[in-house]
Amino acid sequence: MAQQHLDPTDPMAKAVTGEALAGYLRAQATEFLRALRLHRETGSATANGAEESVDAARALRHSARRISGSLHTFRPLLDATWSEEMRPELAWLSGTLGLEHACESRLERLLLALHRLSGSTAVPAQSVPAALVVDPAAGSRAAGAARAGGGGAPARAKPGVGAAPENSGGPAGRTVSPERGNLTVGAAKAGALLDRQLTLARTRAHSTALQALGSSRFHAVADKVAVLASEVPLTPAAPTTGLRPLAAAAEERLTDAVAVLPLITAGHPYNAQALVHGLSPDPSPHPQDGPWHQVRLLLRLHRYAREVLCEGDAPVDVRLLAAGQALNRHRDASEAAAAAAQAARTPRIAPATAYALGVLHADQRHEVEAARFAFQQAWQKQTVSTP
Repeated sequence: MAQQHLDPTDPMAKAVTGEALAGYLRAQATEFLRALRLHRETGSATANGAEESVDAARALRHSARRISGSLHTFRPLLDATWSEEMRPELAWLSGTLGLEHACESRLERLLLALHRLSGSTAVPAQSVPAALVVDPAAGSRAAGAARAGGGGAPARAKPGVGAAPENSGGPAGRTVSPERGNLTVGAAKAGALLDRQLTLARTRAHSTALQALGSSRFHAVADKVAVLASEVPLTPAAPTTGLRPLAAAAEERLTDAVAVLPLITAGHPYNAQALVHGLSPDPSPHPQDGPWHQVRLLLRLHRYAREVLCEGDAPVDVRLLAAGQALNRHRDASEAAAAAAQAARTPRIAPATAYALGVLHADQRHEVEAARFAFQQAWQKQTVSTP
């Protein structure tokens, strides 16, 4: 058999040992500390300070996820006790810091969908983000308005969601039928209900994040990351041990998880099974979603392992990028559908509101199916060959 030689110009082909893992972890720990310092410096009430604080919190999440993912994939090369203590704390921090952003994105997604489904006059593209900005302090005001008004009219007007009055003409003088008018009113009240619920959830998530960043638990995590920036607890054999077998194992776990997905069903643009549990009173996540969420996490671990092998400079794999984007859309749509279903369970809401929320739930479940179809199309393309 002819001997195969690795291409020295290929960043994914050169020999990589535990020293590269140590360098990667030190770099991510440094990014974590830099983001933490920026977050503390920009914690002001000004608009620029708030925007920079959001960016710093996002950088904190990214670094925490990369450190935690690398500890998981390459745990045989790290001190076992330290690694097992560190990983859940980083996961807690990343999850806590991500809740506020998740609530904001979910509300924006649902309001845009309501606007699209209601058939009201389109809002100019450049004005959509400003119309959907949610004031973190608005949760208490919205809740107070809801208590005062009995949960009827919106606490504050939402441009683009049910903007036209019930008896008004549509765009370009189009006459609005009674059914369309009722749907518009239902969409407006559904948007107000979602606004109240998700703004309140975002406000609580913001408070939880601030409490977490000031807690002794977070300070303990930050202290460990500070130590990691200068000293990585590798095992004695790690500096001379290759990383490729462990990275290949992470890729194999991803491949095995994808193999059990119903890609044949996802290959059809419409999957009626997506709505089988749509009327279930059980608020638990949709039973079809779990394996897809797991694939998304495994894909992230595979990407981080590639970064370690390339010492933070991994070449762009278009196939993995497209697959990851599809899985992110899947996660966002499934969580938005769950939020719509949760809002529909609110007691004593008007029938038009419940109907609009039902249409919104079905729309987001079809978005889930579209994301699965996009993942199937991306994943079944030719695999990028790596050693």
